[in-house]
Amino acid sequence: MRLLAAMLIALSSLPALAADTGVPAGETQHSAADPLIARQLDGLDYRYEVDEDGDYKLTFDVDDKRSQLAYILSATEKFGNLQVREIWSPAYRAASTQFPIDVANRLLEDSQSSKLGAWVKQGDMAVFVVKIAADAAAAELDDALDFVLRSADQMEAALTQGKDEF
Repeated sequence: MRLLAAMLIALSSLPALAADTGVPAGETQHSAADPLIARQLDGLDYRYEVDEDGDYKLTFDVDDKRSQLAYILSATEKFGNLQVREIWSPAYRAASTQFPIDVANRLLEDSQSSKLGAWVKQGDMAVFVVKIAADAAAAELDDALDFVLRSADQMEAALTQGKDEF
């Protein structure tokens, strides 16, 4: 356990890089839409739009009363021989950039028990993120997208007493 903690501390001190470009994380990196994702989504018969960053935005009906928003990022990130793509979905918006303690703890506990992915904080929002191989097959992308959507929608319903913002 100490070795893991030491490795995490060491990794956290490395400069973060966005995608393959060497652009420091936090700086804007505009990328074109990845045509692989378009082919896969078209093959799955999913409707989507591409945003100004080249990311794929999808909205799904979860049931008769709820819907859920998800993004598949075109930009990929690389570490060593691993190249990954993020799929994410928002579930909670805080009143400020600080999450209430009970919400933060709930998200951490859910991350620990999650089969795939984890909760991250982006400004005032809690977002569920799954990272898959950048060249994952369409079936793998579909499974990851399904997991992201279900996880985010369930958490949104639990944290907001059933409201459906996303």
